[in-house]
Amino acid sequence: MPTSLVIVESPAKARTISGFLDRAPIDGQRFVVESSVGHIRDLASKQELPESIRNEWWADFAIDVTSDFKPYYVVHADKKKKVAELRKLLKDADELLLATDEDREGEAIAWHLLEVLNPPTGMPVKRMVFHEITPQAIAEAVAHPRDIDRRLVDAQEARRFLDRLYGYEVSPVLWRKVAPKLSAGRVQSVATRLVVERERERMRFRVASYWDIDGTFTAGSADRPFGATLVAVDGARVASGRDFDHTGTASEKVVVLDQASATSLADELRPAAFTVRTVERKPYRRRPAAPFITSTLQQEAGRKLRMSAAQAMRAAQSLYENGYITYMRTDSTTLSDTALAAARATVTERYGAQYLPDAPRQYTKKVKNAQEAHEAIRPAGERFRTPEEVARLVQPTEARVYELIWQRTIASQMTDATGETVSVRLGAVAAPSGRDAEFSTSGTVITHQGFRLVYIEDVDEGDAGEDRERQLPAMAEGDRIGVVELEPVGHDTQPPARYTEASLVKRLEELGVGRPSTYASIIKTILDRGYVWKKGSALVPSFTALAVVQLLERHFGELVDYAFTAHMEDELDHIAGGSQELVPWLARFYFGAPDQDHVGTRLGGLHDQVRAQLDQIDPAEINTILLGADPDGVPIVAKPGKSGSPYVKRGDDTASIPDDLAPDELTIDKALELLSLPKGGRELGTDPATGLPVFAKTGRFGPYVQLGELVDGSKTKPKMASLFKTMTVERVTLEEALELLALPRVVGVDPADGGEIVAANGRYGPYIQKTLGDGTKDSRSIDTEERLLTITLDEALVVLAQPKTRRGQTVRLPLRELGADPVSGRPMVIKDGRFGPYVTDGETNASLRKGDDPETITDERASELLADRREAGPAKKRPAKKAVKKAAKKAVKKAAKKATKTAAKKATSGGLGAAAGVDADGAAAEAGGPADG
Repeated sequence: MPTSLVIVESPAKARTISGFLDRAPIDGQRFVVESSVGHIRDLASKQELPESIRNEWWADFAIDVTSDFKPYYVVHADKKKKVAELRKLLKDADELLLATDEDREGEAIAWHLLEVLNPPTGMPVKRMVFHEITPQAIAEAVAHPRDIDRRLVDAQEARRFLDRLYGYEVSPVLWRKVAPKLSAGRVQSVATRLVVERERERMRFRVASYWDIDGTFTAGSADRPFGATLVAVDGARVASGRDFDHTGTASEKVVVLDQASATSLADELRPAAFTVRTVERKPYRRRPAAPFITSTLQQEAGRKLRMSAAQAMRAAQSLYENGYITYMRTDSTTLSDTALAAARATVTERYGAQYLPDAPRQYTKKVKNAQEAHEAIRPAGERFRTPEEVARLVQPTEARVYELIWQRTIASQMTDATGETVSVRLGAVAAPSGRDAEFSTSGTVITHQGFRLVYIEDVDEGDAGEDRERQLPAMAEGDRIGVVELEPVGHDTQPPARYTEASLVKRLEELGVGRPSTYASIIKTILDRGYVWKKGSALVPSFTALAVVQLLERHFGELVDYAFTAHMEDELDHIAGGSQELVPWLARFYFGAPDQDHVGTRLGGLHDQVRAQLDQIDPAEINTILLGADPDGVPIVAKPGKSGSPYVKRGDDTASIPDDLAPDELTIDKALELLSLPKGGRELGTDPATGLPVFAKTGRFGPYVQLGELVDGSKTKPKMASLFKTMTVERVTLEEALELLALPRVVGVDPADGGEIVAANGRYGPYIQKTLGDGTKDSRSIDTEERLLTITLDEALVVLAQPKTRRGQTVRLPLRELGADPVSGRPMVIKDGRFGPYVTDGETNASLRKGDDPETITDERASELLADRREAGPAKKRPAKKAVKKAAKKAVKKAAKKATKTAAKKATSGGLGAAAGVDADGAAAEAGGPADG
């Protein structure tokens, strides 16, 4: 029986396909299904290049830009064993079927597998493609294979090379001019710019106050009152929030009411005679939203399920690989005939024929820069499994995502929601002022729910929401209306809402920047690199991000220009379509295009731009974010700090900016408050025992309290104690400081052997320690710092009786208990660890990040952190210190020997990337893989 080796990317996908082929063999063939576990090779690091080319100026890129952008690929170290396994299986096979995903990345993986495995001459090699993993789809894919599409491989390589060149050229500029270890990327930098621009809008925003009147009225004999809002006075429209600009200035076309005028008008209108002035009726009709594509799934999962884009894609990936949904990376909203039939059958069975349109709905609109023509994301198969069926077979998170996909797909094939919307204007003349006031209200009555029976699309903050049903009493023009209450209401204008993951994905898609399939990794990258942090679900830029974007806008504006980046996506699609060639396109981007007006010269590409701009960049200017001026006109600025610790500066006066303070919250008043804190520390009072002053200070290793002052020439240092993590320099009291300075505290003596027990704060956190009879120490960690001050002798003896664990730690008591993790099903708790608070479900631990508060963190955010930690895999073991030192010395000697040989060459023509390099999107090579895809 002939044997076909089928290679896919993931073990889960391999198991599912293998199960189908084992149960229903095709044409007497035997199939062996194995996974490559993702990419098996990538561009080399400089150290992995052949020694003969390691000193070339382009070696950091692993792309010979002087020879038609020839790449140097290497098999990942952790994939060599897998490649050996695949080669062994290939020896016993008669045919190779490459069944990786049907997109650019999948096509590239298939091509790399073919190149590395190098099947023997004469062995058939076929490309097996499908967009759902069902028995029928797999059988169809086996029966109708194709060849590898080299155009798609070129398109993937173009992105990979482009991202490598961008990152390796631009990131070192950030290292030199802003701070070490920063990164730039083709899409990550544009995404960061969007978040920064929104924060700048918020920083420029000035609050304005305005008032209106909310009225409660009755009509005729109707028992239930209805509400209406003041919209016009003397024919002029009353101001609402949208009538103010960011400076708080209102349009000249509106009247702005203050509290006094609104209150006065309400008083005059209460006894007035109100009548109906106009009644306008319009038919109501709403169509269902199209089935999900990648980006809309990420957005709705964020809005409805409070999932990050990465969480949503992880769940969708698992559902696809296990045969529950179609391929989840798609830009198409179309449904196949099979899917249309399945959806329409479900509508009829579950909801009735009255909810089924006469003909199937077709959705053909595709997003800008759409990729391959896949189907929309939908339940897999010829019959859609119900959410209840699937919930019994998958993890809770996956079940919620499947239900969302099922609902959206079914709703897309249901009837419109129809009804009537009524808008009413009420009016009266106030006495004695004679001012004419007009109120407005509207209501919608939905007579046929249609698709709304199954699914209603959510919207982002600030967008108009779905119409809600609200019935008004019957009214006609001229009817008298009764007044129940008129209440003046004050409002403040609101700054533009910060981006959430969902709204950022939506904006990137609108601009045509990046690919929907990479949005999740892009957002994860800018979060992991510290350019953005989360405040609740909102994305907040760091001060470092503000400086980086400022540099890129001023000196590399084209690289972060939205239209230019979208145009690059168009051109990359042209490469995939065969209308552009890879090498000439890369040459134009990197080396520039010929100048038609000056023969023999070229318009600068990335290579020349970087070298021309480097000396023009003033680090002091780039790292200065102007906030405003103090009352004396002295400028106040914020700076990101070389170490990533931002500070505020006025003249020579500086003060640290708290980590959890968003840029738009750093107002002039807040800056002055920070600058006003005593530089020698905040004096809390006097220690009654010694008569010495007690200070609260911020030092290199964090906030602390100090007893007395350092006397010049004295060898005795004042006593100091670190603040607990729950304390701040601004709020710590004298009593708390004295308790801290009293540590370590003698808890008591063990009555069994007379050993003294003390409570102390150490390098690895709070602990208790007992002195044994032979002088040795026995210690155990305790759960919180606060217990240092309260732990009793009996409690200490119980802790000491527990067995020691790693570094003397014991099981830590939770700071807070949360709900169950949707993946593991285990309860989540927040604990205080050696490196700060973290969340755990008993299997996985994940540190809380900047902006995460142990007291307010939500279940959704906690499960997101755990999911990110699981995806990252186990922490890499660090090499022994001696080995590191030895390797470092050897590297230094080698580098010094080579420096004189390469310095001149580097200075005249070379790349700016350091040996460690930066990955495709500007990530430090040691920090992980590409994010821009």
